Amino acid sequence: MSQIIISVGREFGSGGRVIAEELAKRFELPIYDRHLITEIAQRMGMTIDSVEKYNETPKNVFLSRRVKGYSNSIEDNISEMQFDFLEDKAKSGESFVVIGRCSETKLKKYPGLISFFILGDMDKKIERVKEVYELSEEDAKRFILKKDKKRKRYHNYHCQGKWGDSRLYDFSINSSKLGIDKTVDIIEEYIKARIEELG
Repeated sequence: MSQIIISVGREFGSGGRVIAEELAKRFELPIYDRHLITEIAQRMGMTIDSVEKYNETPKNVFLSRRVKGYSNSIEDNISEMQFDFLEDKAKSGESFVVIGRCSETKLKKYPGLISFFILGDMDKKIERVKEVYELSEEDAKRFILKKDKKRKRYHNYHCQGKWGDSRLYDFSINSSKLGIDKTVDIIEEYIKARIEELG
C-alpha cells in the first residue's frame, strides 16, 4: 500500500478525536496527537503538563521576539517541533493519522495526504461536551467557543488558509447528522476510494 496520511481537523465537541481514533484502528495506523506532547516534553526536558499548557496556542506577540532567526516564544518552539516531528514521519514514508497541528497544510506536498474537517451542530456539540466534561449547558457552550477560538487563532497564525475553510480539506462532514459511527463509515469508504486511486 502507498503511504497514506489521514489528517483530521475538528471543531470542539464534534467527536473529531473519537473519529480519528476509530480511523486509526480500522486502517491499523499509528495516531499522533497527545503522543506528540510526550515526545516534545522529553526532547525539551519539560513536564508533559507544561508542554500541554502551550500546545496549539499562538504566541503572545507582546512577549515574544526573534533573535537570529530563532524565536524566544515557547509556543512557537513547541509548534515548530511538532511540525518537524510530523514532517520527519511523512518524509520517512510512514503512514499515520494526525489530529490537528495544521497537518492539512503542513503536509500537503505528500500525495498520500487525505484531509478531513469534522464539524457539528452547536446543540449536539453542547450535548456531547456536557456529557463528557459534566458541565452545565451554558458552561459547555462557553467552553466550546473558547476552545474553537484558540484552535482558529493557532491555525491562522501558522497557516495562510483559514481554519475550517472547506477548501483547505478534501472532505468536510457534519458528524451531527448521522452520528459518530456512520460518519466514520462514510470517511472510511472515502479513504478506501482514495487508496485505490493512489495505487
